[in-house]
Amino acid sequence: MKLIQFHQPGLGKRVGVVTRDEEIIDVTSEETPDVLQLLQLANNEGISIGVILADVQEEVSQDDVLMFGPDNEGDNDKLKFADLDNHPDPDTLHLLMPLDPPEAWGFGVTYKRSADMRDKDSDQNIYSRVYHAERPEMFFKGTATRCTGPNGAISIRSDSTFTAAEPELAYILGVNGEILGYTICNDVSAWDIERENPLYLPQSKIFTGCCAIGPMFVTPSEVDDPYHLNIKCQIFRNGQLAYQGEVNTSQINWKFETLTEFLRRDNPIPHGTVVSTGTGIITPEDMPLADGDIVEIEIDGLGKLSNPVKQL
Repeated sequence: MKLIQFHQPGLGKRVGVVTRDEEIIDVTSEETPDVLQLLQLANNEGISIGVILADVQEEVSQDDVLMFGPDNEGDNDKLKFADLDNHPDPDTLHLLMPLDPPEAWGFGVTYKRSADMRDKDSDQNIYSRVYHAERPEMFFKGTATRCTGPNGAISIRSDSTFTAAEPELAYILGVNGEILGYTICNDVSAWDIERENPLYLPQSKIFTGCCAIGPMFVTPSEVDDPYHLNIKCQIFRNGQLAYQGEVNTSQINWKFETLTEFLRRDNPIPHGTVVSTGTGIITPEDMPLADGDIVEIEIDGLGKLSNPVKQL
């Protein structure tokens, strides 16, 4: 199942299911006004979200299948996923984050390419050491207020001269440590601040617009093998392709169960926490993000996440 949150003028936040034909079925209800509460309800009731949504769909009216157009008739009038690919505006249909995470966490140096690159900036090989260590690098990324969704702006810190996109597979974690679903994450990071001193890592990672999530929440049943997904990143500048890179999650050095175990060790994690699994796409030294850039990240089966860049 593929879930989204979207804004509908006059109604606000809505919960939608994306069908195989990429039509949107509105499943918003009093009990499930957003995806996080849907996940919490499923956990509290001990049932799957599919069972809940089946019950919800029996209660909603035909209008909730979201028909648009002058006559509200015909397949061409049904709302398509592509119709939501708009700049966030109160008067326009547009995608939101697929859920509002109570917390977002990240892991670093999970790909060898990342360890090799970051060791160039260190005289103690600390990144290669953590790549081979028994304990992973882990950091807090923020809360929903520091995150943005599809087409929302990601940011360059006012005190950073080299902020980079970090395209990553993310999973959504349940309160009992189970993986509820997957999404795309852009772990935007001020590399120059971390390079100055690794103790500055929180300042490199946490700021307004430091994390983009979307476009959809995809349940594990829709993902054949999370350890074999292709991740593609493109950066557009002045309307032209300025950079592209690819990596496959088969190159991740850690199992997600191990990352989760370290995250939850003496550290209670709320239901619906987003966990980003690290990047293997390293932008070159002559390609820091610039104001006005567009960053697009695409992962097999999870869609495409696009965000403009804003200088703070």
